[in-house]
Order: sequence, then structure tokens, then C-alpha cells
Amino acid sequence: MIFFTVGTILPFDRMARALDDWAAAHPECEVYGQVYDLGPQHYRPQHFGWAERLAPAEFRDRISNAEVIVAHAGIGTIVDALTQGKPLLIMPRRHDLREHVNDHQLETVAKFGDRPGIRVIMEPEELAPALDDMLANGLEVPPLGPYAEQSLIDAVRATILDGK
Repeated sequence: MIFFTVGTILPFDRMARALDDWAAAHPECEVYGQVYDLGPQHYRPQHFGWAERLAPAEFRDRISNAEVIVAHAGIGTIVDALTQGKPLLIMPRRHDLREHVNDHQLETVAKFGDRPGIRVIMEPEELAPALDDMLANGLEVPPLGPYAEQSLIDAVRATILDGK
């Protein structure tokens, strides 16, 4: 099963449409998504099941049962997927396309894009070949430890002690 999520704050029509096109061409694959819906002007997938919001327990179950997570570059989704050892295909929302209030998701993919277990795409047309490759070849996901990486701990410590 492929689990798709774009969070619960804004729709992400470009990505939802790209995955819906992929699902139409792959009816043998189960796809389910959490696709925020702000009304009829936004894209509603036709080729996979979806809900606007999932309860936290169902969200975790969907991630747990997924072979691949396809998502926006939301840090919560990244942490949830890596904690459960699930490969991620992520695409950042873009401010210039009115997909978010700023470009922090571009910063997220810059930070996490080279991490094992994560594959980054920047445009919708990259989704189908990337997802096909991930399903065919897998993607090794090293377990996410229970503690922050030392570089993050050092940065937080420096900020607190130095006020920078």
C-alpha cells in the first residue's frame, strides 16, 4: 500500500494530481491518502481513496502498513515515517505557487534530501518514475534513533548558551 499525505492545513493539488495519474495507470496498487480539501476549486483524487483528516491512530496505522509514503515535505510526516522505518518520496510545497506561506519546505528537503530512506522530487512529472523505481528497487531506511543527532544538540546548546 502507498500512503499519501499532504498534512491537514493546506491542499497540495499538484502532488495529489500527479499521484492520482500514477494510481490510474497502476490499478493493481492500493493507494490511500490524507488530502486536505478546501472546497470544489481544489483537486479531488479519482483513482485512490482519501479522507480530509485521519485520527492520529489511523494515521500511524496507515504509515505502519505502507510500503512507501508519498508526502509533502512536512517535518512531522518525515519523522513519523522514519521512526517507523518507511521509505519516503517527498516534494516540497512552493510559496511562489501559493502552496504555502513561505518556502520552509525547500529548506526541509535541503536538510533531509540526502538522508537514506528519503527521495526528493521537485516537480510533479518526477513522481511516477521515482515511485516506480522505489517500488521496483526498494529504498533502505536506517532506523531513526530515539535521540536527536549530536549536531542538532550542539546547535541548540550553542543557541541557548551563546544567544545566537
